[in-house]
Amino acid sequence: MAPLRLLGPALGWRLAAAARPVYLSRPPQRGHRLTPSDDELYQKTTIQHLEKESEDIMYIEGYSERGFSISGNKVVGPCAVLPRAILQWNVGTHKDITAESLVLFRLLEPRIEILVLGTGSKVERLDPAVLKLMRQCGIAVEVQDTPNACATFNFLTSERRMTAAGLIPPPGVTRG
Repeated sequence: MAPLRLLGPALGWRLAAAARPVYLSRPPQRGHRLTPSDDELYQKTTIQHLEKESEDIMYIEGYSERGFSISGNKVVGPCAVLPRAILQWNVGTHKDITAESLVLFRLLEPRIEILVLGTGSKVERLDPAVLKLMRQCGIAVEVQDTPNACATFNFLTSERRMTAAGLIPPPGVTRG
């Protein structure tokens, strides 16, 4: 375990550089909001032990317009990546990122330091009142396009920062 701590920043850059598009088999049928009919379409929800590579590092391996590959798990649609869990995040676009949709990140214990928000294929402007509310709660917010948000999350996590991410899949990803 000690060699991992010595190479923490180097590992972060390697993980950040390793985030690449992942192509899933079926094109999306609807937007990113999941409804009960979507649950039936995608079978049932399962929970898995996520710590395959390391006991305490969650990292984003890839992304596509359908979702993400995170620590060996495939996630369809927008997701909230927490220090030890991945949750479905019920937002469709950056316009759905509100104080209500960010309440999950404010309630975490231990409290996160930095929230990285990936708003799709480009950086989108969020409501300043929402960002101010997060700062008042002691959480710094970094708003980026999703590919850069994935790399930033990986880097901050490798440095052992208390980091979470809210990610919206970028439409039309063609990089390989």
